[in-house]
Order: sequence, then structure tokens, then C-alpha cells
Amino acid sequence: MKIGVLCSRVRLEEKVLLEALRSQGIDHERLDPRQMVLDGRANGISQYDAVLVRCISHSTAFYVTRWLEELRIPAVSSHQAVAACGDKMLTSTLLREAGLPTPRTVLAFSPQSALEAIEELGYPVVFKPLVGSWGRLLARVNDRDAAEAILEHKATLGGYLHGVFYIQQYVDKPGRDIRALVVGDEIVYAIYRRSDHWITNTARGGDAELCPLSAELVDLSLSAARAMGGGILAVDLMEDADGHLLVTEVNHTPEFRGGLKVSDADIGGQMVEYVITMAEGRT
Repeated sequence: MKIGVLCSRVRLEEKVLLEALRSQGIDHERLDPRQMVLDGRANGISQYDAVLVRCISHSTAFYVTRWLEELRIPAVSSHQAVAACGDKMLTSTLLREAGLPTPRTVLAFSPQSALEAIEELGYPVVFKPLVGSWGRLLARVNDRDAAEAILEHKATLGGYLHGVFYIQQYVDKPGRDIRALVVGDEIVYAIYRRSDHWITNTARGGDAELCPLSAELVDLSLSAARAMGGGILAVDLMEDADGHLLVTEVNHTPEFRGGLKVSDADIGGQMVEYVITMAEGRT
């Protein structure tokens, strides 16, 4: 068996995963997507029984996983999961179709229709990019003046990312959100991400704290992961003012340094075990 690890940068998470592969005696190799050319041929990739996809770039993960799918090489995450998680509106749609509680979300294609939708939702609202991570390009909009300014700014910038307006109800969460790491049919850990800022991502300075695995949290996290196609996924949830859980996003290439700080789980080992299972299914 041989496992490919696709990544352009070896961050803390990739170091943990590579060490887990070494400790289990699995033949593996790092693959740099910047050196790859996809032309419909295997180009040496057929030697791998599975590929663990750890791309920072969503577009790279999207196209490489589709290529691997064509070649019938298991990818973790799969192309289905990458496509579903990488587009926030598609994520929201799939979560709603699965009957999961989510913040109310609208999509608009002009500043005028976006403003009308915002007024109907009620302030505050949150602007999010359709594609993006680490809490970047988020904006909490508290009134009409701010909404008009941001809409004009995005319309002037133009382009795909700014020409579609993804707007979500603002959730008055208790200074924290929750991230659950799902591997297959198990939750490896869940953490609170706490911050005095309304954006609580650990990438933006949020502090990690172990979160108890309630029956509700487990059910929502596993259901959200299944709705995306399953695999190794991070499910983000929020508690509203009444304490009810809402699923907000799902990430197809989860970072887990926050979990490493507070959880005793063998995070890298469990992730590698899942990839091995996928490889064995191919062979």
C-alpha cells in the first residue's frame, strides 16, 4: 500500500499526519500540487492506493480530486465533499435539504435585491464570500448605511466572488462557536472556539477549549458530514441566544491545531486509519 499526501505547504497538521503514516509503517509520499499537470493521464499517480488531500487552495483541491475520481483513486476528502464544502451556498442548501438547523441564508445577484433581502432578514446580518476560510472577508452589517457601502464596494470590485451576495442571519452566540472533527462515522473531538471578537476562528485568535460531546452535537455533526458526502470533515456549529445548536459550515480540509492543544485523541492516527481503510477498499 502507498498513500499520497497532497500539500503545497507542510504545516503543523501535515507534520502530524506524515508522522502518523511513518509510525504505522505506511509507505507514503508527499505530492506538491504546484508540480502537477492534469491532462487525463495517470502521470505516475496510479502508484498510490489513496491520496490524502491537504491543499490550502480550494480550486486546486476541487480539480485534483475530480482528476483522481476519473482515475478511480480514492481521495480524502472526495470530490463530492470538496465541491459541497467549498461553496458556502451549496453547503447551506445541502444542510437545509438534510433537515438540519442552520442560520437563515439568502443569495442575491444585484446590490438592489441584496439590500431588499437584508431589510427583510433584519439587522445585523453577515456578509460572507462564497469561497473562503479562516474567517476572511467576513463583515457584520449593523444598519442600512453599512449595507449600502459594502454592496457598492463589492459591485465596484466586480468579479465572480463579489458579484454574488451571500448573506446570513447574524447569530448572537455566547462568545464562542463549536468545531467538531468528523472522521468517517466518528467524532474525534469537539472544541469551543472562544473570543471577545464576534469572529471566533482559532485562525483569527480564538482560544480552544474541549467541548463535551452531547447527543445533539454528535447527531448534528455526523448528519452534516453525511450531507456533504462524508470523509474527514470539520463541522462548525453555533449556539443561538436560546442555546439551540445551528450548523453553519463544513470544512473539507480541516485544520486541527486547536484540537491538538486540548484533546487527548490520536487525531493524526485516526485520520490516517480512515485513509488506509479507503485504500484497502480500492485494493
